[in-house]
Amino acid sequence: MRVFTAALATETNTFAPVPTGLSSFKDREYFPAGQHPNHLTGSAGPLWAARELAPARGWTLIEGMVASAQPGGTTTRQAYETLRDELLADLRAALPVDIALIGLHGAMVADGYDDCEGDLLARVRALVGPDAVVGAELDPHNHLSEAMVRHADLLVAFKEYPHIDVLERGRELVALCEAAALRRIKPVSAVVDCHMVVPFHTTRQPARGLVERAQALEGRDGVLSISITHGFSLGDVPDMGTKVLVYCDGDQAQADQLARRLADEIISLRDQLAVRYLSIDEALDAALASANGPVVLADRADNPGSGAPGDATFILRRMLERGLTNAAIGPMWDPMAVRTAFEAGEGATLQLRVGGKTGSCSGDPLDLACTVKCLRTEHHMSGLNGSPISVGDAAWIQASGIDIVLISLRRQATGTDVFTDLGCDLASQQIVVVKSAQHFHASFSKVARQVLYVGAPGAATPFLQTLPYQKIARPKWPLDPVV
Repeated sequence: MRVFTAALATETNTFAPVPTGLSSFKDREYFPAGQHPNHLTGSAGPLWAARELAPARGWTLIEGMVASAQPGGTTTRQAYETLRDELLADLRAALPVDIALIGLHGAMVADGYDDCEGDLLARVRALVGPDAVVGAELDPHNHLSEAMVRHADLLVAFKEYPHIDVLERGRELVALCEAAALRRIKPVSAVVDCHMVVPFHTTRQPARGLVERAQALEGRDGVLSISITHGFSLGDVPDMGTKVLVYCDGDQAQADQLARRLADEIISLRDQLAVRYLSIDEALDAALASANGPVVLADRADNPGSGAPGDATFILRRMLERGLTNAAIGPMWDPMAVRTAFEAGEGATLQLRVGGKTGSCSGDPLDLACTVKCLRTEHHMSGLNGSPISVGDAAWIQASGIDIVLISLRRQATGTDVFTDLGCDLASQQIVVVKSAQHFHASFSKVARQVLYVGAPGAATPFLQTLPYQKIARPKWPLDPVV
């Protein structure tokens, strides 16, 4: 059997100020055909799973381009079309194929393309023909479109948030695609729109139980796969929103009924699934009232994993105004401040302008009297799958009793080692502010006494009613009072 794998992925915040160009992909993950490294990367779950299985199956495995960018603003037309066409050229050179496995995100928006994944999968289908099996792995924060479902035989989304199951879902996708190619199963799909958009924090109930119940149904009585799309609320496109995708083996009525039942359950739980965001002062007060630290505060609105710049100063400014010490914040994206710290050197004291450089959504920059505690070229932190993630050059500085980690490549906090490998001791802090929405939880919850979610201002605000949507389908809860 001939199996082709490739990946093209990013998550687009259509309200974010920083566009996503070719350099954004090359800064994070760009591997031409056949050059993917010998470790799992975030968008290469299908590729890695196929690598595991190919020798035992005797497959001819052809690996195409793998590219992904840190979530950001709208992808440029040049970036999308250039990378899309490179992937398609790799596929064309591999033909004929029995299976095409594509690592996607599902919420990529480019200039002129509201549905990049639907466009790409349509072109993949046109190349491989109707008899080949096309499968794709998705992030659950996707815009599940009719085109995506129509042009793929199977779509499998991560179930966990934080996304710690990239490889597991990749293995699931590959196994199902193999069974479909051997005509052992005949996948039929059903999609139900919940007319809402909510995150599913699988670190707590009720999302934990919902996912476990869905998984218990898979592989039994003809149910092949269940994916719950959270939706990505910061993408202003027609298909944005929470949906349920079910595949059954040849039984359309079964798929339709199950998708409807699960969607109704999700709708009934929407108030419990919604995250309670505290104001900055409410979060700081709660953290200070805690008998023990560290209390981790998640700055969702400035989460680079949701397309925000990662340089917002709103929480840091308030901590300084309140005279708080024994606190840490990071990683903050500020290449200019990092460069200045490197010029000054470790141990230096200097006036440093920190953060607030991207625009009004990041607040005003802070002019701080700082001590440079540690500098590290090509600093890394642990990713969700254990592979290292480069944050570029990094500087740990201290200002007015607050530890600040600055980085030169825009990244959200996923591993505590982004602090600790610089020498910043988190266990001794009362407050630790992380630039992340939820992916921090897998690592930081191991040291946190408590986790709080902060609704600060920023480019990835959780307060959806403040966003100037123009394209999304309405009504949609919580924007509208959908019954």
